[in-house]
Amino acid sequence: MILLKRLIISIVAFSAFSLACRAQAAAPDGILVQDGQKVAFMGDSITNQGWERAGGYVQLVVSGLKTIGVNIVPIPAGIGGNTSKDMLARLDRDVLSKKPDWLTLSCGVNDVWHGLSGVELEPFKQNITAIVDQAQKAGIKVMILTATVIQEQDNDFNQKLVAYNDFLRDLAKQRGLPLADLNASFQSAIKAAALPPGKKLLTEDGVHPTPDGHQLMASGVLSAFGASATQVAKIQEAWLDSPASAMVSAVSSFRVGDPITLRQYNTLKKRADDQKNTVANLCSTAFFDAIVEAVKAHSQEPAINQSVIEAEAQKGFKQKIEALAKP
Repeated sequence: MILLKRLIISIVAFSAFSLACRAQAAAPDGILVQDGQKVAFMGDSITNQGWERAGGYVQLVVSGLKTIGVNIVPIPAGIGGNTSKDMLARLDRDVLSKKPDWLTLSCGVNDVWHGLSGVELEPFKQNITAIVDQAQKAGIKVMILTATVIQEQDNDFNQKLVAYNDFLRDLAKQRGLPLADLNASFQSAIKAAALPPGKKLLTEDGVHPTPDGHQLMASGVLSAFGASATQVAKIQEAWLDSPASAMVSAVSSFRVGDPITLRQYNTLKKRADDQKNTVANLCSTAFFDAIVEAVKAHSQEPAINQSVIEAEAQKGFKQKIEALAKP
């Protein structure tokens, strides 16, 4: 009986050891986040769009990790207009209470961009430090993201942002935290493109990213999570044909958007470049044409139903974008 008990104990211990080994080996070599772990993505409207918008950087990070065999549980925690003060105030509600394994922290743009309603450098430092302190005290691993850009040019906002990003880099270095230096990536890409004044490369409005900007952000976060250049290239290739890996929209009262693949988006971008145009202008023209066609189709009716026109215009817009996005 004693020998049998010892045998059972040995089998249980060995099984537990085997399970632990498999859990530790769940992620590829060099990848910091483990399969099944929860990752909170805290930030402002850029992070909010990163989750809610097709092809947003948060969604691309999730799908990118899946491509290399790591399935995470995302906790979206981006709120438009947030500064470091706002994020600190809701940290417990939106992050700590959900007990994630990781927190990616994207902050700084609104602290500077909002001017008098923003947060000056010293309080910003205190707020960010408090967020990191509380997260680490709760056993959460933290990744720092530098703030991207405020308009794609040299201006007072971006000059002020330098000190904020320098602090984020120093904090990550002092604490030994993974750093996704997205500002450096954006600035490098913008400088290399040498675009004419007024033309934007990575943002729609100078702040919120285009599909290219979201892809650059996601690649930076994945690299900070330990993905190698080869793995990132594999992920980027997988993104190209993933459904809803990009979003295009038309400026209108209907706020029309169409999720497409990154490959389709790249085709649209090439078409726009060839015409010395922009993807946004192509989409707006396509939607305007779709509205005109929808109105004409119902012009003989005694009264025009706006909801019907809207639905048909959206359908027509989608069809036109798909046609424009064909190679």
